[in-house]
Amino acid sequence: MRGLISNAHCVLFDFDGPVCRLFAVRSAESIARRLRELATELALSALLTADLLDSADPHHVLRGIAGQRPGLGVVSRLEAALTREEVTAAASAQPTPYAAALIAALSTRGRQVAIATNNSPLAAEHYLNQHKLSGYVGGRVHGRNRDVTRLKPHPDSLLRALASTRTAPGHALMIGDSIADLAAARAAGVPFLGYATSEAGGEDFRVAGAEHVVTSLEQVLTALITPTLD
Repeated sequence: MRGLISNAHCVLFDFDGPVCRLFAVRSAESIARRLRELATELALSALLTADLLDSADPHHVLRGIAGQRPGLGVVSRLEAALTREEVTAAASAQPTPYAAALIAALSTRGRQVAIATNNSPLAAEHYLNQHKLSGYVGGRVHGRNRDVTRLKPHPDSLLRALASTRTAPGHALMIGDSIADLAAARAAGVPFLGYATSEAGGEDFRVAGAEHVVTSLEQVLTALITPTLD
């Protein structure tokens, strides 16, 4: 753990999970349902496969529809609807314990902090502003853009974060809470730290081959601020 932190010139955070629980009030499942309803209103019900109909992940629903190439205008409407939901959710998002303290401590100790997320950057920026964390991140928020096929596990958001911080992959660290985060970090060549809030989540990471997993960001904060003994 300490080696991961000491080697990292830049730390990339996934947003929903490691920074906050975005859908603390309205569930992600309800938003996935709303996207399916909108797809039906747009006469796209034929694109809703059994997998998409059962999914509680709005990003999976959006990416699954977009992957069937229904047209840029349609995908843009679905993405805009998801963005509105995420920005609204950001106002009531629940902070992840120790996340704000960790972000501040990293920044004040000379590490660059960036966000690499499948969420709308507008939602992440709204949350960071609201919780007075924007100064530590310095505009380095890399989220969903118009090409929704490049959501994680595609490494696009991580690669953009690395470019914005001018950091070599080996001198960065990704903190994520999903297997998609792990896969994106691997594809980008970035060391990975899994954040798991349950035993099942930790086991999923271990099965997927994650070498480093924590159950609380307090563990990361302690490793960062505790002096080493010579």
